[in-house]
Amino acid sequence: MNIVGQITKDCFADWEQFDSIGVAFSLVKKNVVPSRLVKPAPGRPRTARLSRWLSNTEVGHVEGQEAPPKPTGNRWWQVMCLSGLDYFSTLGYQPAIAALAAGALAPLATMMLVAVTLGAALPVYRRVARESPHGQGSIAMLERLLPHWKGKLFVLVLLGFAATDFMITITLSSADATAHIIENPLTPEWFHGQQVAITLVLILLLGALFMRGFHEVIWLAVGLVAAYLALNIVVIATAFVSLARNPAPVDHWWLNLTAEHSNPWMMIAIALLVFPKLALGLSGFETGVAVMPQIRSAPGDTEENPEGRIAGAKKLLLTAALTMSVFLVCSSIVTTLLIPAPEFQPGGAANGRALSFLAHQMLGEGFGSIYDLSTILILWFAGASALAGMLNLIPRYLPRFGMAPEWARAIRPLVLVLIGVAVIITLAFEADVDAQGAAYATGVLVLMASAAVAVTISAKRKGQRWRAVGFGIVSVIFLYTTGANVIERPDGIRIAALFILGIVAISLISRFRRSTELRATSVTLDESALVIVKAASRNSMVRIIAHEPVRLSAARYRHKLAHARMASHLPEDSPVVFIEIKVSDFSDFAQDITVKGITRHGFQILQASAPSVPTAIAATCIAIRDQTGTMPHIYFRWTEGDPVRNLMRFLFLGQGEIAPLTREVLREAEPSIGKRPWVHVG
Repeated sequence: MNIVGQITKDCFADWEQFDSIGVAFSLVKKNVVPSRLVKPAPGRPRTARLSRWLSNTEVGHVEGQEAPPKPTGNRWWQVMCLSGLDYFSTLGYQPAIAALAAGALAPLATMMLVAVTLGAALPVYRRVARESPHGQGSIAMLERLLPHWKGKLFVLVLLGFAATDFMITITLSSADATAHIIENPLTPEWFHGQQVAITLVLILLLGALFMRGFHEVIWLAVGLVAAYLALNIVVIATAFVSLARNPAPVDHWWLNLTAEHSNPWMMIAIALLVFPKLALGLSGFETGVAVMPQIRSAPGDTEENPEGRIAGAKKLLLTAALTMSVFLVCSSIVTTLLIPAPEFQPGGAANGRALSFLAHQMLGEGFGSIYDLSTILILWFAGASALAGMLNLIPRYLPRFGMAPEWARAIRPLVLVLIGVAVIITLAFEADVDAQGAAYATGVLVLMASAAVAVTISAKRKGQRWRAVGFGIVSVIFLYTTGANVIERPDGIRIAALFILGIVAISLISRFRRSTELRATSVTLDESALVIVKAASRNSMVRIIAHEPVRLSAARYRHKLAHARMASHLPEDSPVVFIEIKVSDFSDFAQDITVKGITRHGFQILQASAPSVPTAIAATCIAIRDQTGTMPHIYFRWTEGDPVRNLMRFLFLGQGEIAPLTREVLREAEPSIGKRPWVHVG
């Protein structure tokens, strides 16, 4: 694992000291170099401890590893509190958004939001949880629809929207928490005008919690959610008791409603039109799926079929949706009936904090301040669920694509990067909640629309006709909502485009920089391959001729052998072996390589499939060296054609200028010249 070397390179100036050990760890991880070759880092014990601490991968377990033999992780209701930080925290501002957008129709519009939540979003994400149980969400489902680079670029675009959703969740929630701090009547006067500074402090504190560990984050989330919901129950119950004792606000609301909207169908039409403005109330579903790896596995769960985790995720989604639906409807009713409409307008006392307004008005400044404190804490910590989602998504995609350094699989360095991005966003938007709202809504709605489309296609492919029709209707709803939001608030798509361009650019740069790494997670020589190598060995040396597996006639093999003997002075009496690499999915970065031994036209051939020909040949040569004790000598011909074009073919298609690139891969993988397989070009 190249984490130790790479992280220390990035964090400290003494690059040379850690270069060789970084390479060695990388080769050991890929089963190419035996562990006995790894030497301990000289000196600097504090630096070594720091790098080990940074490289700790404590969040979740990575797809492809064996499932743990005993239950690990957290109970579903604990993880629900983590994902619910984002979902439940919308109570802090959703009632005010509904009242501002729909006026007296706010309760009806909220009921429509609840209907979409329970009848559309919940079924979609329960299916996403079933088909993507490792937390990749609908992105993984859609990735399978497009092959090669099309699929990779499509995933990068969706990751851009996911980054928009999750990163803006962190910054917007912290900014909203800051607004609640400043607007509290007990807050000292000198806090006013310090929105940016306070928001930055909150973001840095969030990052510090994640640097400490995930266990603390989970339990803090449970406590905050329990306290926040309990306080909301008190406020809403008190409001309903007040309405029962004095129903005059109900009569006043009904008169206003019927005066403005006498036709029930017109009421429904208007509620549908304002629905996109209420869509932030759907924000918790994508996060609920993203944190699935945190759910405890059941005995007998496997990586391919984690039934216990899936069942826990479905309970999480159902419980969160039902809980939030009840709170949304009740809070919309009491705030619409009891708060004068002007207070919801920008600058009004209830703008963005309707329930807090009622808490102060009905239960006094003391209770109101306690309620504000709980709102501040849950809004601040709502970024934890978003951060957890990013910490799950990025290591599962970008390093696998070769589009992020290996250290991106480690949690703590990734936390530092994401918190740094959040700081930049906060400074750019000056901690303005309204300025970030459009980007937040755009990210949420695009991901929900993509999830609906993904499950529709999945149901259709599995022959589930009526489910496909139902999910198709849901897809139309979310696509309409997304389009309406983009048209009304185009700033959101512009900001999302910046995230997408940033991710694509950084990913491609990283891919190019890592193109000459030894891109094989493991190399296995089957029994026939080992027999061929040992039979062809002379004086602890095996001579291998690279051959493109296109023309496979006996005459072609004889011609290739004759050219190697003439151009590279290959001895006439020395036995040779041909190696043929078939390019698999060239957009993949690395994979397990299995080398098979075959005989064709009387010639001995090593055959394998891999995303890149040069890196596969280099990895196979090193595996032969380590597994047989024989030093490979590999023979090439120069590739015809334009060098720049051949370089592009290597970067994007895994082929191109094979000989010099194979040597470069070997040079990076094996620093010692005496231990490096030989490359001959004629």
